[in-house]
Amino acid sequence: MADKYLELMVTPAVAQAQEHYFGRAIDMSGQRQRDALTEDETSFIEARDSFYMATVTETGWPYLQHRGGQPGFLRVLNPATLAFADYKGNRQLISTGNLAANDRVSLFLMDYPQRTRLKILGHARVEDARQHPDLVAQLAEPELQRKVERVFLIDVVSFDWNCPQYITPRFTESEVKAAVAPLQQRIAELEAALKSKI
Repeated sequence: MADKYLELMVTPAVAQAQEHYFGRAIDMSGQRQRDALTEDETSFIEARDSFYMATVTETGWPYLQHRGGQPGFLRVLNPATLAFADYKGNRQLISTGNLAANDRVSLFLMDYPQRTRLKILGHARVEDARQHPDLVAQLAEPELQRKVERVFLIDVVSFDWNCPQYITPRFTESEVKAAVAPLQQRIAELEAALKSKI
């Protein structure tokens, strides 16, 4: 875990809860301003085909949204910046509006088969895709570029790797196909061998 993450999360109310349940609070004060992503975080992020993004409404309500795409659609532009293309959708623009009022964002990335999760805190801004064609070209596949309406840029403040406890392994269709392919081939070979003996 990057220390800045815990410093930001342990508010006075959290410290009070820690003291109540554990007899003392974690003191992480005095950490550096930001924690840069390392190769471990970059590799993990670039392999994901989805993540969850949390923002806060102007009335204080948390809002959580799922984002998905081809593996690597959430791009690491540098050790302190993430970006992704935002496509035409349901026209609600809740995350976009929330970030205009409060730029704080939290990302939650899961690798269910490996039972691994990464949480990222940052400050996000939303840019009109029409004003940033070079960035759209960098973030979206050529056949999808015309569908990009906005670009999200996230300045990473810190991150935290969670323990695997209680993460139920889940697999995508392509992961299941890859795991089953050798079995299917072996079954086909055995069936062919049986037919040749009949």
